[in-house]
Amino acid sequence: MTENDSSIPDSNRVRTRKIPDSERTTGPSETTDAAVAARTATCPECDGNLHVDHVHGETRCGNCGLVVAENAIDRGPDWQAFSADEREQKSHTGSPLTPTQHDLGLSTEIDWRNKDAHGNTISSQRRAQLTRLRTWQQRSRTGNSKERGLKAMLSEIQRMAAALDLPDDDHDIAAVICRRASDQDLLPGRSYEGVATAAVYAAIRQAGLPQDLEALTQVSRLNDKIRIKRTYRYLVRELELEVPPPDPRDYLSRLCSELDLSQETKRFTTELLKDVMETGIHSGKHPVGMAAAALYVATHRSNTPSSDSCTQSELAEAANVSVVTIRNRYHDIQDTCFPMVEA
Repeated sequence: MTENDSSIPDSNRVRTRKIPDSERTTGPSETTDAAVAARTATCPECDGNLHVDHVHGETRCGNCGLVVAENAIDRGPDWQAFSADEREQKSHTGSPLTPTQHDLGLSTEIDWRNKDAHGNTISSQRRAQLTRLRTWQQRSRTGNSKERGLKAMLSEIQRMAAALDLPDDDHDIAAVICRRASDQDLLPGRSYEGVATAAVYAAIRQAGLPQDLEALTQVSRLNDKIRIKRTYRYLVRELELEVPPPDPRDYLSRLCSELDLSQETKRFTTELLKDVMETGIHSGKHPVGMAAAALYVATHRSNTPSSDSCTQSELAEAANVSVVTIRNRYHDIQDTCFPMVEA
């Protein structure tokens, strides 16, 4: 303690404490609120010591419990390991591997914006150099025609997945199917757009999502249902994919939302389709048409708990099927479930 420090009264001194290594943060995180709070002398309310809770991301007082800072950034690993072998296996540097990239995300990418790290525009000479570097970097990522084709298909899958708002898991499934088709040399004689569309459709069918082939055709560059179906059946047969039959109940939420039908109607239609599937009359029939016909039955029953009503034309427009399809499926349901459904 120096002479100047000894002249300061005890009441005006700032109480400090040494931060343990377990609570000390390093690197860029030292500028965060949690790191600043950890270096704070004492609690602003009771002058108690502060403790950093790394589990909840909070810095709170050990005396009164006041939370001084919260929502701290966890800069630790994105995995958990319970043994040395598992820790060695899971440890990695950078982002995790992803099947949606043809190189599994291992390569680097030069940004398309012609700006430096400080956000300043670079000179024209440096811009031309970066353009050449981008060109060679793109060429180095795809060494042969097989990799270029896989890159084109994965880009098409990414575009369709974004247009259909598919979950990340289903996006990964479509990419894995496309990668397996490329590894087994199933691409010769087929367009990249067709294989990518068929892979997305197979992923949708495996996940049981309510998107049908009509919605997929609208976002695909291959506007040909026959070619898409042919490629889809080819992939299912050659790759031995396990695709469950479509469930008409998966389309009820979308149809009820578009037609503004009540939950009572949806609940009754779900039970009706359950009995229909037990009889097996839905096999080989259009699932959306079967769901629309069941809704037509539910909205035209005399003892239904809801007062909803809709015509065959409205159901056909919402389900994107013909009126004849709904009428035929309606008669099938009526004849099969006659003890429960009265004309």
